This record gives sequence, structure tokens and C-alpha cells, in this order.
Amino acid sequence: MPKDIAPSTAPAVTFRKPDDTDGPAIWALIRACPPLDRNSLYCNLLQCGHFRDTCVVAEIDGRLAGWVSAYLPPAADDTLFVWQVAVADHARGRGLGGRMLKAILTRPECRGVTQLQTTITADNAASWALFTRFAERSGAALDSAPHFTADDHFRGAHATEHMVTIRLARPMRLAA
Repeated sequence: MPKDIAPSTAPAVTFRKPDDTDGPAIWALIRACPPLDRNSLYCNLLQCGHFRDTCVVAEIDGRLAGWVSAYLPPAADDTLFVWQVAVADHARGRGLGGRMLKAILTRPECRGVTQLQTTITADNAASWALFTRFAERSGAALDSAPHFTADDHFRGAHATEHMVTIRLARPMRLAA
């Protein structure tokens, strides 16, 4: 939490499922959060509609503060695959990334999820910190291995993406 905001006076964070009207703001947020890949606005619109049950928007005072895009792979409904996590500058330092992950995992749509996966490049310190902290706070094991390699998958144009797997001890409890 920023040092200039006392915990008792910090604005409340609202977590909700996205809708298609969120697409442009999410697209702008991702563009403001390097090194996230800049997908098309159309991609974000599809995420807000087709994958809304496994994505989350975080707002502070009605203003977009964070976004997580995720989905349940068709062949692995026990897995939540996290595509992107973005936190606005004005909302950093509040543990928002982990709180957004938990907000998704406690939804009824994720009641059978026993593992979380994502891919991270070796140099993305912020993502490694987020997912390592999330695993530790969840009492879960975290494993990683090269998945999409620079030479085999990206023709040398992108760093290797490591598959991170967090095996949850048990599914997250549903939100009250």
C-alpha cells in the first residue's frame, strides 16, 4: 500500500466480471503496462465477453485499477490459465494482482480448479514475484519449465516463455 494512504482511509477495491464496454479501458491499461504483449482491442473485447467468467476487472472509486485475463483450457477444466495481469500505476503496491487471482479462483465457475498456470519470461521480475507470492500465500507448490522457447517457437524474436504451474492444495473457497 502506498505510504501516503493509511489502511483505514484507503479506497475500497471492487472486483467484478468484465463486460464488452470495458474493452477500450483494458486495452489502454495493457498498453501502459510493459512488458505485457499488446493484443488487439478486438482480442480484449472477446476476453470481456467469451471469457468473462474467468477474467476480472478491479476498480477503485469507479476507475480501472487492474485486469486479469484467464480461461479454463478446453482439455483441462481443473486448470486456470492466466494470460495477463495488469495493474495501473495508481493502484500498485496494494497486492492487487494476488487479490484479483483469488477473486477469480473463488468464483463458482472455478470450483473444480486445482492448479493455476501461466507463462513468464525469465526477465519479468514483477510476474515472478506475483506468482511466487501467490503460491506461498496459498500454501501451494510452484514449478516452472521452459515451454515456448525462443528458437523453436518464436524464431528468436521473443524470449522463452516458462510454464509456471501452481498446484493448489485444494480449490479456493467460494467467496461469501
